[in-house]
Amino acid sequence: MDELIGVQRPVRRIVDADEAIAVLECAVPGLAGVRRREPAVFDWVAAEGVLGSALPADFKRLCEWYPSFVLDDFMGPGLPYPGEVTGWARGTREEREGWASDGFGGLCPPEVVAGSLLSWGESQEGDQFLWSSVPEGPEHWLVTVCSHNGPWWHYEGGMVQFLAELCDGTLERWALPTVRPEVTGWFDERGALIWIGEQGALIETEE
Repeated sequence: MDELIGVQRPVRRIVDADEAIAVLECAVPGLAGVRRREPAVFDWVAAEGVLGSALPADFKRLCEWYPSFVLDDFMGPGLPYPGEVTGWARGTREEREGWASDGFGGLCPPEVVAGSLLSWGESQEGDQFLWSSVPEGPEHWLVTVCSHNGPWWHYEGGMVQFLAELCDGTLERWALPTVRPEVTGWFDERGALIWIGEQGALIETEE
């Protein structure tokens, strides 16, 4: 079984979704290059009905303005596409049910309730980025990091604020590498991964 090594707390938890997005865009200037011209439309009511829970406002706002993107060739949030959000919710719910049944493959520390976990991102090395849902509601959910080499830890802020503070160096990394504030890839609306190669060249992979 892995170990919960601690909790990090932001100086101030950002509860306004637009402010959280602005802080992330300041921390990672390259995000401006993949921001949609207009926010995408998602059927959040249907998705939350499938999931059985409301979702944090900062996550929903990030989905509306951005496709899934990659930070520093290392990690990124797994954001649903417009029109496919109920499928995303179904898969996320099934993952949560699987973790609840086997305690995250038997690795979940006793201080972490496996049945409360919802996935929102992962790294190229197998680190998992999750929410620990709490009864107070989605604006109080914790970010939970499951490092691929053992340690788990919590962050008492939203996932968008977590990304900003991970990239600007505010967070102690605790079993994660340094993440440069650079967007090195993103998924277009067809699901193709666009990598930013040497000297800014764009490289499209197959869907």
